[in-house]
Amino acid sequence: MITLKRLTQPPRRPWFTLRRRRPQVFAVFSYRFDAHLVPDLLANIEPIVDGWVAFDDRAATGVFSSEAGRRHILLQEARKAGADWILAVDPDERFEAGVRSRIRRLMAASGRVAWGFRFREMYTPTTYRVDGIWGKKIRYCLFTMFDPAERTDTGLHDLWFPRDGGFQTRHCDLDLYHLKMIAPARRLARRDLYNFLDPNRADQPIGYDYLAEERDAAFETIPRNRLYHPAHVDDGGLW
Repeated sequence: MITLKRLTQPPRRPWFTLRRRRPQVFAVFSYRFDAHLVPDLLANIEPIVDGWVAFDDRAATGVFSSEAGRRHILLQEARKAGADWILAVDPDERFEAGVRSRIRRLMAASGRVAWGFRFREMYTPTTYRVDGIWGKKIRYCLFTMFDPAERTDTGLHDLWFPRDGGFQTRHCDLDLYHLKMIAPARRLARRDLYNFLDPNRADQPIGYDYLAEERDAAFETIPRNRLYHPAHVDDGGLW
């Protein structure tokens, strides 16, 4: 089931205008086992976006439903709603508070652009891992709207936008926090799920065992000027 919510009034389209209309940015996400995290996700993104589109995947019966299929539907609905930009996110992710004041400047970029956020894998609600690959992760989650038919990728970890679609990838000085790695049991479950879905490492050559490896782990605490809202209280569940 698809849910669409508009938070701002759609821009008027007069016959002529001396001022360019404000671009519309819509968040897109799907949820299943993490449905209980959606209220806090909405509290995090609603100050940032003009609306959002959600895919309720709780009726799925397989271990993992088609990610490519869900993304295609979400992008289609956002485009029909008038989105100029897409902010792709998951229920277990939170943007730092600074995105609210910076997003319009990022959206001022011309042409096809995808902005990369530093992807912080949390090990406590306020601490993330920074050693090795952990400190280098980038998530391209803010990008200009395109025709969803252009996106033909089907792999587990494909980009939201087409790789051959002429997008410029840029990095912004902003953080996106991933909450799923906080509990040790979830780290193990995540490793096992992806090893099951991609046993030959076709979608990720590095594999997935590293998700549960903690040798030589190093951590940093979120700086006070980069906190996210609302604060997360971990329930220890697997979601």
